[in-house]
Parts: sequence; C-alpha cells; structure tokens
Amino acid sequence: MAISVKAPHRDDTLEQQLDQLHAELEEASGRFLGYPCNLAFDYEPLYRFLRFCLNNIGDPLGGSNFQVNTRAIERKVLQFFAELLHLPWPQAWGYVTSGGTEGNTYGLFLARELHPNGILYFSQDSHYSILKTAKLLNLRNIMIRSLPNGEIDYQDLEASISVKREHPVILCANIGTTMKGAIDDLGRIQQTFERLAIHDFYIHCDAALSGMILPFVDNPPLFDFGAPINSIAISGHKMIGAPLPCGVVLARRALVKQIERSIEYVGIMDTTLSGSRSGFTPLVLWYAIRTHGRQGWRRSIQKVLQTTEAVLARLQEIGWPAWRNPHSNTIVIRRPSDELVRRWQLAVKGDIAHLIVMPHTPMERVEQFLEELRREAQTL
Repeated sequence: MAISVKAPHRDDTLEQQLDQLHAELEEASGRFLGYPCNLAFDYEPLYRFLRFCLNNIGDPLGGSNFQVNTRAIERKVLQFFAELLHLPWPQAWGYVTSGGTEGNTYGLFLARELHPNGILYFSQDSHYSILKTAKLLNLRNIMIRSLPNGEIDYQDLEASISVKREHPVILCANIGTTMKGAIDDLGRIQQTFERLAIHDFYIHCDAALSGMILPFVDNPPLFDFGAPINSIAISGHKMIGAPLPCGVVLARRALVKQIERSIEYVGIMDTTLSGSRSGFTPLVLWYAIRTHGRQGWRRSIQKVLQTTEAVLARLQEIGWPAWRNPHSNTIVIRRPSDELVRRWQLAVKGDIAHLIVMPHTPMERVEQFLEELRREAQTL
C-alpha cells in the first residue's frame, strides 16, 4: 500500500503573529521623534548575504583561519572614517562595533590598560554608558558638573583635576550630548591640561550622533584627531541608518599595539572587546558609504539641519519653549504631558524633552505633533 505524504502544514498562527508584529513596528516607526535612528535606508541588495554566517572575529587589520568574513570590507569602512576624522591611515586602528556603548567601552578599556592608575572624568550630561563602563572596568571616576547648555563645566573640571594631579587623567569628552546635543570644547580642555601641567592623559570622544554630522558642516568645532584625542566612538544606526544597531570605534594604532595578544585557536590577534563580531554590519555601513558618497552625506546633513531650524521656528511660533545647540539636530523643549511623551516616543529628563530631526523624519508627522503641542499649550 502506498504511503501518502501530506504537504507541510502552514502555521497560520505563526504567520499571523509575524504580520501583527510587522504592523505594530510599521505604525510605531512613523511616530518616534525623540530618538536618533535614521530609517531612510534600503539594503535590499544585501539580503542575499544573510544566508552566510559572517563572522569578523579578531583584529580587522589582520587575518583569520575563519574565512567566511567581510574583514576587507570592514577595513574600507574604517579607512573612510579615519579620513573623515583626520587620522592618517597608517596611524589608525578600529573596528565596527555593536553600537556606541561598545565603542565607549573600548575607548575607556584602552585608557585603563594604558593608565591603570588613571582617574576617569566625565560630565553629568554624559551618556549613561560611561558610568556603567566605569563600574565594569573598576575605573576610579569623578563626575563633573555640566553647564546649562550641556557642555562640561570647565572650571569644575580644572578644580577636580588639580586636587588629584598625581594621577593620569582619563577624560570622556562629549561630541553631542544625549539630551542637548552639546559639544565639549576640546581646545579649552587642552588648555586646562597645559595650565595644570598634565602630561599623562587619555581623551576618548563619545561622538555617537554628531560624529557623522560635524564632518559635513562649515567651520565645525574641534572634535576629531586634529586634537590630541586617543579614541572616538560613532554610531552607525543613528545618522547613517541601519536595520540593526552598529557603530565604529577608532583609536591610534600605536596605543592598541601595546595591548594586543595572539590567539592560536583562530589565528588572530585579539584586540577587540568581543570575540565573534558581526560581518554583516560592516557590509551595511560600506554599502551606505558607497551609495551616498561624501557629497551625498553633506547634502543630507545640510537638509537635516535646515529642517531642524524650521521645526525650531515652528515651536517658537506656537509659544512652546525650545532651543538647540549649534550644529545639532537635537531640539530641547519644555517637557509636554506624559500622553504626548508616550505617543511620540520622546526622550525626557526632568523638566525637558527633546526632538531629533533625522533624514527620514516625515514633516507631516512633525506638523501633527506640533498641532497637538499647540493645543496643549493653550490649556496651560
């Protein structure tokens, strides 16, 4: 007797769940104004690479016994950022990270390895990952006050360092703070070190969002390797845009050489924080870099900043307190009702909130938010 084989049963419940999730994400993606994720991307030409286990294990500048990787593509990404940030390629080292927090952690890890007796200084407006990393690395640390616009308080920084001048200084400089988009003045910080005769120091820059803005504006403040910084972290899913979190950390190659070690098991030099690393995210960043080009990014950034200025003007028209720092796409506003905060997914801190204008930000949705804010202003 022949045995009949039934066709595989389609799991309608699973399909329905996926459809529901997709619909929810589609709807939510159209109304978040408080977080810097650029959705203006299309990586469909890269979908075919998802069938490979792309693993960029180990140092991106070296080789590996594991050959299913995009290490060569990763190096091209790093070269792009090194050129953008005025770090000559022979002096540069870096890798594609899982995001800004990993980049910050790597920078401070390298600082601790080079200055075991150092003290970390960071402002109260620094990203939450800085304090978390200090705890993780068991780094002695001192939080410095911030100025009203979000910059580090330079007088408090100098007073704090002067008390412990015998210790190397590890400083996390903010190149665009999370809530206010403030940029710490690296020139003033350098002058502070000179006045205090601080020679043993390490400066890491957290440039998660603004690191991809400042290279494309006219007369930007000093923020990159043109200053005596040692490392910098930039996010990839923020201004560039990506379907999953990613970023880049760059450091001076001579410093990283001091901590590398050889791992025979996979034939690599161990220099990164993670063992296995995504080989797909370098592909995403490289594709975005190639399809836009530097002029494309300049046009995109200029449009974003023009739109930011227009939204700020509209907020002032409706009488809602709002302001922004120079070269920033972050608009600080008086905190609205909890209902508006939830519906528009605004980032809040105390009595303030912020809007962040991104390349994908739909102006019709911004106008809808402004109208709701205007109605709320009339009831106050």
